[in-house]
Amino acid sequence: MRITLTCAAFALGLGSAPAFAQSGEITIWSWNVAASSLKATIEGFNKRFPDVKVTVQDLGNNPTYDKSIAGCAAGGEGLPDIVTIENGEAENYWSQFPDCFVDLHTLGYTAEDQAKFPDFKRTELEVEDKAYAMPWDSGPVAMFYRRDFYEKAGIDPSSIKTWDDFIAAGKKIQEANPGVKMTNADFNGDSEFFRMIANEQGCAYFAADGQSITVNQPGCVASMTKIKEMNDAGIITSADWSTKITNNTAGTVASQMYGGWYEGTIRTESPDGSGKWGVYLMPSLTADGPRAANLGGSSLAITSVSNNKEAAYAYLKYSLATNEGQIAMLKGFGLVPSLISALNDPYVSEGQPYWGGQAVWKDILGTLPKVVPSRGTPFQSDAEIIVRSVQTKYLGGGYPDAKAALDDAASQIASATGLPVQE
Repeated sequence: MRITLTCAAFALGLGSAPAFAQSGEITIWSWNVAASSLKATIEGFNKRFPDVKVTVQDLGNNPTYDKSIAGCAAGGEGLPDIVTIENGEAENYWSQFPDCFVDLHTLGYTAEDQAKFPDFKRTELEVEDKAYAMPWDSGPVAMFYRRDFYEKAGIDPSSIKTWDDFIAAGKKIQEANPGVKMTNADFNGDSEFFRMIANEQGCAYFAADGQSITVNQPGCVASMTKIKEMNDAGIITSADWSTKITNNTAGTVASQMYGGWYEGTIRTESPDGSGKWGVYLMPSLTADGPRAANLGGSSLAITSVSNNKEAAYAYLKYSLATNEGQIAMLKGFGLVPSLISALNDPYVSEGQPYWGGQAVWKDILGTLPKVVPSRGTPFQSDAEIIVRSVQTKYLGGGYPDAKAALDDAASQIASATGLPVQE
């Protein structure tokens, strides 16, 4: 590719960005609403870098992962300039193919730049002195709820501080609203509910250094115990992703707990629910316990085979490290910023019409600084399969208690990974 240089970066004011940005083309692999969000930033980016053509290819979630892993295995063959990588899968890339992506420090990414993002978003993206990707969206957990169902049962969401409060409220809401369940969880295909509550309690599958297994530690045991109590109380029913959306639209569920990105899903998939939904903080195990967790979130990484690395980096800096880029994605598609300064953007404090005028982003993003980092490690996928199976067996009465269930999970994960179980 013939490359020319432009002084556009001077006007951009991106701090440590290269003094000159390349012209030419860059291609990004992503999926679904994430791809749509990236497309929404192109107009603003091109006002500052008019000579760079950005193409976003929506491949779908699994194909993006499969094709990028295959491309890395083939020495970079067929890879685009930028790949979207989910944080939970990030270390699968770095551990297997450390040379597949550019160390962003070589393009001007400084410690000052890194400090613009919360620690929990950077945990899986940086290895020793290398930064393989820049944080994109995050998933600060919130409880999305139907105002009308709660009101009919006389439940004030601000009174729900603990999971026991949530169970008690769920029974009343279901009694007052026949045919409505308090909440849904994908018990058959995911461990999402467990991971959210465990993260809230400072527990994860693996230790922060990634060198031992911690899934059977007290915080995780207490979390799994409480999930079974919810299940046994009949306030939670199993539903996969699409069934949850159907239930939201049909008005057969009162609450959904998810990462903040679920705001866009409810708003776009259930437009007739405008004004009926609200948001409150996730409950905790105790009245004074933590009420913040993260579920999901992605990053952008530049491939080593890119012919236009400087332009690709300029795009990362604009879309992910400026309020303008991050708020554009938040407004259009509910992609939650990881950029700390975005919390102070005026839009975050605005009441949102769909949510009954509630300033939902102020509430959701306000939990970001409180989220405890959770390390995925290269073994996250192996551990997830094991925990799902153990969870199903436990909820069905296959273990005497949660400690026995998670001791079994820890043992299985140790056999699969070779890591020790933390005492």
